[in-house]
Amino acid sequence: MPQPHHSPDPLRFGANYVPSSGWFYGWLDQPADAARRDFEDLAGIGLDHVRVFPIWPWIQPNRTLIRRRGIDDLLAVIDAAAEFGLSVAVDLLQGHLSSFDFLPSWVLTWHRRGLFTDPDVRAGLVAYVDTLTREIATRDNVFAVTLGNEVNNLYPANPTTFGDSRSWAAELLGVARAAAPRLLALHSLYDATWYDPEHPFHPADNVDLGDLTTVHSWVFNGVSAVDGPLGPATVSHADYLVELAAATSPDPARPVWLQEVGAPRPDVPEPDAPAFVRGLLDAVTPNPALWGVTWWCSHDLDRSLADFPEREYDLGLFTVDHQPKPAARELAAAVKERRERAGHRRALVCDVNLRAEPERRAEIAPGSAFHSAWVRLRHDGPLAVVTAARAGDAAHLAARGIDTVLDRQ
Repeated sequence: MPQPHHSPDPLRFGANYVPSSGWFYGWLDQPADAARRDFEDLAGIGLDHVRVFPIWPWIQPNRTLIRRRGIDDLLAVIDAAAEFGLSVAVDLLQGHLSSFDFLPSWVLTWHRRGLFTDPDVRAGLVAYVDTLTREIATRDNVFAVTLGNEVNNLYPANPTTFGDSRSWAAELLGVARAAAPRLLALHSLYDATWYDPEHPFHPADNVDLGDLTTVHSWVFNGVSAVDGPLGPATVSHADYLVELAAATSPDPARPVWLQEVGAPRPDVPEPDAPAFVRGLLDAVTPNPALWGVTWWCSHDLDRSLADFPEREYDLGLFTVDHQPKPAARELAAAVKERRERAGHRRALVCDVNLRAEPERRAEIAPGSAFHSAWVRLRHDGPLAVVTAARAGDAAHLAARGIDTVLDRQ
């Protein structure tokens, strides 16, 4: 009988890198010089990796032009991370960042083309993904490439369907794998793919495409309204998403990377941030499916920059002048602790088969009857999610460390 899956590797802890100077506009200047000071901050609290976001239109301003200077700037930032012992994951398609979309002019204005469906855009993206992936693979500290940051945020401005969304991602992942077989090739979607019944990105794409599953846990999606900043639904939301991912995957040993999680205001007031960090890590880190945790984000956004949603300005672990915030100190303390994965666990049966019934996604969204039952039972210890189809599969349950299956009540 298969043994319960426990990762042989320790949990990874990192940060999504937001430059302290100039936000992502810092990529227009000398990014490596500023990055060194920022990376010193992150290494100083014990983090082992960063996720970086070069801006797509500044590297590929024309469909047939990929700027060498843009590539060199990216490589210099990767090299700067190596100076501080940080490994690097690179997101390619930015794409969507902190309420702004960065798209090149050759998919906009008079040249408007659908990002996911137009063959000329697809051809341009193939060249971009191939070129950047080959370049970053020359650096030993790069471990992963993600197609883009929450590319499903580029819908509905770019129409798509289940089939188009999947074929777009599958094609580009194939390009990345061919360009750099040693790197993890990943697909990143925000949680509408799990919760919105009308969303044209299938929940199965999270777990079928890419070399591991990524989830992004944001409590402003409605979960903080369930029970407040430190309530059990709020602090356990990241663990809930990891469990939905594990339950949806046909592979019981597929790892799940909590690729984004943060403490957004006003959902989590500043005085509550350390307790929120502690609570969510205590909930999610025992999960045997968890690969690692990457905090959003490294540094605050300078308030001299205009037009961002208020919550975007204060998400950093560090201020723009490099002062660690209480959340950073709490994360640093957690990184130092030896965190054990859960052994055998109970599981709650979910009647919704997300692979076959994406139109029922609202039934497992925050505040739903199923989510409420999971939160209530989660109070007594780690709680897996298992689909009704898998509830009687002894080998699958054993592989996920599940020894007790509970009814939904």
